Amino acid sequence: MDLTNLLDAQWWIVTFGLIGILAIIFAETGLLVGFFLPGDSLLVVAGMGASAAVASSVGLDAPFPLGVLLVCAPICAIAGAQLGHLIGAKSGPRLFSRPDSRLFKMEYVQKAEHYFAKFGPSKAVVLARFIPIVRTFLNPVAGMLGMPAGKFLVWNIVGGVLWTESMLLIGYFAGSVIPDVDHYIIPGAVVIVLLSIIPIVREVLKNRREPKDGPAEPRGRHHRDPASPM
Repeated sequence: MDLTNLLDAQWWIVTFGLIGILAIIFAETGLLVGFFLPGDSLLVVAGMGASAAVASSVGLDAPFPLGVLLVCAPICAIAGAQLGHLIGAKSGPRLFSRPDSRLFKMEYVQKAEHYFAKFGPSKAVVLARFIPIVRTFLNPVAGMLGMPAGKFLVWNIVGGVLWTESMLLIGYFAGSVIPDVDHYIIPGAVVIVLLSIIPIVREVLKNRREPKDGPAEPRGRHHRDPASPM
């Protein structure tokens, strides 16, 4: 298998179909190894695949049922993120015990604390949905930092619904109203990925411009819980 296929949303859709799409959405948001999966472009192309005008062009025998996508995609995204939160709450200290572990680095914890402090836990959970990689790792970090499961669930639902429904509907309406939109799937996916990583690039550039006074002191028990109300 060509490794570039792993980043090709159309390949995932044609190869694994509707069940595969839902499984990938769950894995990207719930399983720590799913951070490389193309969630944004996958949802947009899946939305296009629900349009009769585009389905055959992307390699589908029949259009995806839009209603099933609109119901099941957010459920899978929400369930996956909740699993990630549970993993962080139960195993977070062990996962982050070594700064250079295979899946995590201590900088993920520091970055999550930065987002939690800057936006507040609730807003951070919602905004993370629209940022690749961050949407995978923020969930276990939120669990590890002590964000209550009930509060996380509320904002997880908000973020999961906004993310999946917006991406699906953008793809569906683009497939329905733009002539020959299937010709633009690959460049469109590239644009989506680029737009998604803009927040990460901005954060990296901002950090480079900041004075290097050394890493911030890690939060200990004497610091306020980042999951507490702000």
